[in-house]
Amino acid sequence: MRSSGTVDVAALVASARQGSPRAVARLITLVENEHPALPEIMAAMASLTGRAWVIGLTGSPGVGKSSTTTMLVRAFRGEGLRVGVLAVDPSSPFSGGALLGDRIRMVDHALDEGVYVRSMASRGHLGGLSAATPQALRVLDAAGCEVILVETVGVGQSEIEVAGLADTTAVLLAPGMGDGVQAAKAGILEIGDVFVVNKADRDGADSTVRELRHMISLGDRTEPGTWRPSVVKTVALKAEGCEELVSALRKHYRHTSASGELRRRRVHRAEREVESIALARLRERMREMPNGASLPEVAERVADGEVDAYAGAQQVLDG
Repeated sequence: MRSSGTVDVAALVASARQGSPRAVARLITLVENEHPALPEIMAAMASLTGRAWVIGLTGSPGVGKSSTTTMLVRAFRGEGLRVGVLAVDPSSPFSGGALLGDRIRMVDHALDEGVYVRSMASRGHLGGLSAATPQALRVLDAAGCEVILVETVGVGQSEIEVAGLADTTAVLLAPGMGDGVQAAKAGILEIGDVFVVNKADRDGADSTVRELRHMISLGDRTEPGTWRPSVVKTVALKAEGCEELVSALRKHYRHTSASGELRRRRVHRAEREVESIALARLRERMREMPNGASLPEVAERVADGEVDAYAGAQQVLDG
């Protein structure tokens, strides 16, 4: 392999494969910045990926996603597994920066060489994730992480993109933070493989569990062979319910592996990733086409009433 610009791709990928945190950090930074060497980097890592178990954790702000992530990291490290964490933080609409609060909460693992924690700014990308998350996952996978935990931005009523990115999706809720109707509106009843009622030492935890189970029973997951989501109670700050949660996550992973669902999810994930890259390249080319067919030129003609938007779109496509 050759070097692209100032990036020695071969050396960087080799160092990451050996577990160098600096190399992994550098690769993810190149991913986030869309460096020209990115296609070469991805080509170098392609054969090294596809082994990690990706677990997505999502839920409303304040339900304890970071605390639950920390609890799971401790549990998987206790089994001797290498763990990667991608924690996506919201970006400021003014400065573009992000408060990397997850690193503050995960200081317990700061000196553990078997854990890599990376906070990523969403940079305005909707869906609860960063646009660079799929490629960052491949970096951690190639670097030898056996379990990768993806913690999303606190989601609202539409930001459920993590379901298409993870092998197993855990949805976190807390007592007193909304009823089953709100959960249904948010779409989380459809994306959750495991539901976690965190802060279960609060009043109302048992009723939240009952309500969730009732809402799940009304869904379309009653066919034979279809995975029926588990509901687990935890108190992440006290590590209570950790064994039950890990057991539920593993049960889902075994089920999807045996049924072929895991393969289907990963193919779908790759399809979306390829489509996203292709569309990004297409947008670039649409602005650079000659002969008056570039997007800015066609947009001017549409604005002046010379052609309609549909005809303009066809001109761009023909170009």
